Amino acid sequence: MANIGIFCGTAGGTSMIVAQALAEAFEVEEVINMEEDFDDIDQMLEHDVLFIGSSTWGQGDVYFEWVDPLLEIESDGIDFSGKTIALFGAGDSVKHGEHFCSALGKLYKTFTAAGAKVVGFVDASDYKYESSLAEMDGKLCGLAIDEHNEKDKTEIRVSKWIDSLKEEIPA
Repeated sequence: MANIGIFCGTAGGTSMIVAQALAEAFEVEEVINMEEDFDDIDQMLEHDVLFIGSSTWGQGDVYFEWVDPLLEIESDGIDFSGKTIALFGAGDSVKHGEHFCSALGKLYKTFTAAGAKVVGFVDASDYKYESSLAEMDGKLCGLAIDEHNEKDKTEIRVSKWIDSLKEEIPA
């Protein structure tokens, strides 16, 4: 099995639900909570596969603990070539439908510019929102969870996404 790291930034805990499900499904012992456990980018570079989670805030921003690491990756030209990344996060499709899970799109932009390959795209037609930076060609660039309005869909979305990742993640 690939060397997998799970890094999650969340305030309300919704993204952590996905992180814990990933840890169980892929037998990963530790989830790095960006607020409590993250030390530096080297922690990420130790892994071949990264599951990256962030809730979306404000005008489609990443969780605040992601801001500095993303700036460091961009400004220092940190190389993620050869890394496979899957993105996940939480948003509110009604109250913030104009920025639904846009943090995923921002994470996608940074990590792909740094050379990473992103897997785990999800069909956007299963969601209702105004717009999202995470949407690309009718797909979301990762798993979007809306516990505020579609809590009844969370379990099946997570399960289906994990099944698809098991087919896409290099062994």
